[in-house]
Amino acid sequence: MRKRLVIAIDGPSGTGKSTVAQRLAARLGYSYVESGAMYRALALLALETGADLRDAAALGKLAAEVDIRFESQGKDGNRLILNGRDVTEAVRSPEVTQTSSIVSVHAPVRQELVARQRALGRAGGVVMEGRDIGTQVFPDADLKIFLDASPEVRSERRYRDVAHSGPVTKSQVLQEIEERDRRDRERELSPLVPAADSIYIDTTHLTAEEVVERILGLVERRVRDI
Repeated sequence: MRKRLVIAIDGPSGTGKSTVAQRLAARLGYSYVESGAMYRALALLALETGADLRDAAALGKLAAEVDIRFESQGKDGNRLILNGRDVTEAVRSPEVTQTSSIVSVHAPVRQELVARQRALGRAGGVVMEGRDIGTQVFPDADLKIFLDASPEVRSERRYRDVAHSGPVTKSQVLQEIEERDRRDRERELSPLVPAADSIYIDTTHLTAEEVVERILGLVERRVRDI
């Protein structure tokens, strides 16, 4: 029986993490977990309830009490369920995106959501993507991938994703990406850095399917080595 791996895919916004991880999971018959969606869900709830984004203890309490679930739609990926309602589209707004990178810096929030992420992947057979999966959530993951791309390409991809959400310009998206990069990389807790044993893939000139094929080759080699 083939071992079911824990595959960690990390990297900044706009590198294709979600698309690649979702397609990879479908090809392997694994579950797919977008860790960032959990922070987005909490950010949405914080905005709706008027929570103080600077209050780490209050946000940690909110994280401990909230019900966040993924409902698999097969090849169509997951639906994100927050306290019983579908917020899959709602968490993609620019405001929630920015807020999620703020709430995620707080230790009580990360401790709670990381514990939930570990529970989701503990049995293996999972592709989990985010910003600290290979360094913090699953430092012993069977395969660690770090995706990256030029800021210009990443902002163009991100613009295509959010343009339908409301009026936004490409320069605004680039500025938001650069600001989020700075915040993610400079935060004291779980900064965005490649794990020492991760495999770096620059997706600037690659399609999502090309990246998936490359990772599938790495998966095959990893399975043979176990």
